[in-house]
Amino acid sequence: MDLTTTYLGLELRSPLVVGAAAPLTEDIDNIKRMEDAGAAAVVLHSLFEEQLRQEKLELHHHLEYGTESFAEALTYFPEAEVFHVGSEQYLEHIRKAKETVNMPIIASLNGATVGGWTHYAKEIEQAGANALELNIYSIPTDMDQTGAEIEQNYLDILQAVKSEVSIPVAIKLSPFFSNMANMAKRLTEAGADGLVFFNRFYQPDIDIEELEVSPNILLSTPQAMRLPMRWIAILYGRLSVDFAATSGVHKGQDVIKMMMAGAKVTEIVSVLLRHGIGNLQEIEQEVRHWMEEHEYESIKQMQGSMSQINCPDESSFERAQYMKAIQTYKPQLVGFAP
Repeated sequence: MDLTTTYLGLELRSPLVVGAAAPLTEDIDNIKRMEDAGAAAVVLHSLFEEQLRQEKLELHHHLEYGTESFAEALTYFPEAEVFHVGSEQYLEHIRKAKETVNMPIIASLNGATVGGWTHYAKEIEQAGANALELNIYSIPTDMDQTGAEIEQNYLDILQAVKSEVSIPVAIKLSPFFSNMANMAKRLTEAGADGLVFFNRFYQPDIDIEELEVSPNILLSTPQAMRLPMRWIAILYGRLSVDFAATSGVHKGQDVIKMMMAGAKVTEIVSVLLRHGIGNLQEIEQEVRHWMEEHEYESIKQMQGSMSQINCPDESSFERAQYMKAIQTYKPQLVGFAP
């Protein structure tokens, strides 16, 4: 039985990729355990634009501090670690991961604006990363900013990063574009090697006792997979780019559905945070069992088989199904007496 797949030009033993699962991927021992449990590749936790900007400010401060003092006052020079707070450790983490495991290591940059931080992609490549996932994460709040400007920002960031590296670059997308199909097409034309569906925006909560706005991370549920599955199925065969599915992939049958929609890999995070890294083995066993039971010889055999272009009824993924879904739903009238 052949579980192999290709993603971003990488030959993978299976479609089971660990997504950017901080804090799991921050530990080298965990990355080794992921490989042992069956992970085909790992996307490291993100390095953030704000982090890199802060490092630049700190470096400038320490280089300027004391410049008018006597030359003999060597104590004015900053300690070595001041020069690299976070970024150097990230590069070292990539190097150690590459030394420890044989599977591909995909780095992750998280940013929202065009700027000098994108040059850091080159250092990530030099550290040995096999590919880069670009996580463009922002909530537009400027009432004067148009949708076209937001879309152009994505394209500009992608092109800035692509100009720095030769390794493959995947874009992790937001689901909120007015025309997802058009945006996916433009990103592909701008050089994206892969599209990851979708970014999950973590929503803040309000603490009504402390009267504070607090972070609130909710792990995904299996229902979350419907949105990425739908768009992958719609776009499969229409764009020359690899698709990765994330959000809601918890079981072997979820992986199979995403493959049938047209994904090359699934990025698994929440289920590992809930049940541990060893759950990867269970997911792979479920995939193997289903394939054997249904006489599939390979993952590639099923990829895209249930995409829109391969469905007898292409409207299955579009508006026509809305009426059918509503009409077939049977509400539970508990306690109702006619």
